[in-house]
Amino acid sequence: MTAQKGRDLLLKVDATGDTSFQTVAGLRATTLSFNAESVDATAQDSPGAWRELLAGAGLKQASLRGNGIFKDAASDATVRGLFFNGTIRNWQAIIPDFGMIEGPFQITALEFSGRHDGEVTFELALASAGALSFEVL
Repeated sequence: MTAQKGRDLLLKVDATGDTSFQTVAGLRATTLSFNAESVDATAQDSPGAWRELLAGAGLKQASLRGNGIFKDAASDATVRGLFFNGTIRNWQAIIPDFGMIEGPFQITALEFSGRHDGEVTFELALASAGALSFEVL
């Protein structure tokens, strides 16, 4: 993967649950993490007493953290509403020349900050709440 422009990374949400996605932010900095827990299946008769893992048995999860500026007042209100209501919605993270991650996420953190001589920025954390899909773009 060659170097990409960070400004092309987008975050979209299906705010109403009608499968219509709207862009809420262009993110300035983002971290997308995937994790899979392992399940230890080691037994007394494991060869050489080496640990054995059970394939495909652990929990999978994804988290997304990002910061930036909201697209407009409506997208700011949408995200705030989803957070305060604890709503789980389908989100899309579009990563240029990599692909798109889509699936249900819940907002687990929402922070606002600003300087006296600058714009208001936000930081957002999403936790996966179901199966995710990946599409190469």
